[in-house]
Amino acid sequence: MEHQMDSSAAARAETSPAQDTARMRAPRDVEVVRARDLPYEAYLREYVRRNRPVVIDGAAEKWPAMQRWTPEYFRERFGDETVQVSYKERMLMRDFVDAVLESTRERPGPYLFRAFLHEHIPGLLADLSPENPYIFAGRFGSALIPERWWRPDGYLKLLMGGVGSKFPVMHYDLEHAHAQITEIYGDKEFYLFPPEDGPNLYPRSLQSNWSQVEDPANPDLQRFPRMAQATPYRAVLKPGQTIFVPMLWWHAARPLTVSISVCTNTLERSNWRGFVHDVCTDGDAGVAKRLLKRGYFEAAGVLMHAMEDFQNLVPGLAKALRLPGLISPAGPDFHQDPSTRQLRFRIPVA
Repeated sequence: MEHQMDSSAAARAETSPAQDTARMRAPRDVEVVRARDLPYEAYLREYVRRNRPVVIDGAAEKWPAMQRWTPEYFRERFGDETVQVSYKERMLMRDFVDAVLESTRERPGPYLFRAFLHEHIPGLLADLSPENPYIFAGRFGSALIPERWWRPDGYLKLLMGGVGSKFPVMHYDLEHAHAQITEIYGDKEFYLFPPEDGPNLYPRSLQSNWSQVEDPANPDLQRFPRMAQATPYRAVLKPGQTIFVPMLWWHAARPLTVSISVCTNTLERSNWRGFVHDVCTDGDAGVAKRLLKRGYFEAAGVLMHAMEDFQNLVPGLAKALRLPGLISPAGPDFHQDPSTRQLRFRIPVA
């Protein structure tokens, strides 16, 4: 999940004799696989568990949103609603849509990235059912997960912007979360960098998962010479496609046209250990409290793992018993589609 960025200073200048001739490496293409050729189990095995990005074509073709969601649809149906566009900016939906349509590279408009559907625009939920299996939230829907992290929807949120706009900055999601973005309208360009490139991406001093590099496609190599050593991956997401961004992969996105998409996060056995480490490293908590917290999460993880294996081994019996899926649903077949009803969350997203 993304968190508010700090206001650290720009990167200090670095010089080297070769910086005048330095060039960014040509981006590699993110692999594209058709949904009909990628069963959910193969997706987990080949991409999620191996921490490899992938674009899945045809992942959301059954969603009503694919036919309904246009800028005009949002203006007409939700025009009078106020939306949280960014951390500090709120706008009427109609004014926001107008600004998106007027956005250009020279005068970029706003980019919507703080509208969580269950809390802010529940009227959109029915348009995202039946569930896209590749955005299944996993252990975020477990009955054992503390309330602060209980999100069976995977923090489902709406993203929208026009030409020239962009997500605020390149980053990776905190708490070792995997991320998935599904494009519904328009085209969106993604740049990704593997975790080992982190030192070359100039992390912010006070918010280490946010990069100081403003444009990873065309970075200023005078200010950021180590970017020339990084290995970029690129994808252009088309309507109906889902991109999987693995944990700790740096990523940035910008619309190439007016773009509407949704974003979710996944927590499962591949990123559970990193999640536990992150949420149990709390400098404000005492040693005893941190140890108890870690002990609970580690024990919960063992039980979740066992219940997931049980569901995969004897799915019919697991569904009849229901309890294994409540403890930790092993896949989208073992839980209720979160878009069929509005979920209520007492703890707001940070």
